[in-house]
Amino acid sequence: MAKGDKFYFENLSEGTSLSRKAANYLVNCLKNYNPNNIEQMLNEMHEIEHNADIKKHEMNEALAKAFVTPVDREDLDMLSHNLDNVTDKIEEILQKFYIYNIQSVTPYAVDFAKKIVKACDILCELMNEFENFKKSKKIKELIISMNDIEEECDKLFLFSMRELTKNTKDILLTASWRKIFDCLEACADACEHVSECVGTVIMKNT
Repeated sequence: MAKGDKFYFENLSEGTSLSRKAANYLVNCLKNYNPNNIEQMLNEMHEIEHNADIKKHEMNEALAKAFVTPVDREDLDMLSHNLDNVTDKIEEILQKFYIYNIQSVTPYAVDFAKKIVKACDILCELMNEFENFKKSKKIKELIISMNDIEEECDKLFLFSMRELTKNTKDILLTASWRKIFDCLEACADACEHVSECVGTVIMKNT
């Protein structure tokens, strides 16, 4: 592999590390939730998201100047964009807590956030393997694991919404939590979309 090619894979790996950092921070925020600290939480989360944006911009600049890339530039751009989307979605979850003035956290939301961490862990492994995708024996297994996590998230979404509807009389609060769980599920979908994109890129290049 050409020396310059390593930049692309390292950039993607760094992007997934920031997604995992955001996911871990989300779990920490929800486990120790204090509505009085929500603005500080948002500021710290936005700093992580901003660093992820920088990684995307670095990729864009490199692709604009490159004559040859290790895989199609459109595929690298797609992966970079979709990875950044994961971090954006994680930030959006916390933003919903601020918008709806949530005062306490249901344990199902913490469980869901922990599954997002697992999904980001898989993304990190996936991107670390991606550089050697032609020889890797783990990538297929990781993509299947991501599908399993996304299915677990779908089940948790249904269960959480049913429990909320059964146990909460406040219609506005129920609607607010529905929006939050929609965001959590969208985040799981975004993680799975990245892994599916990796699978598509590998099929095109092997």
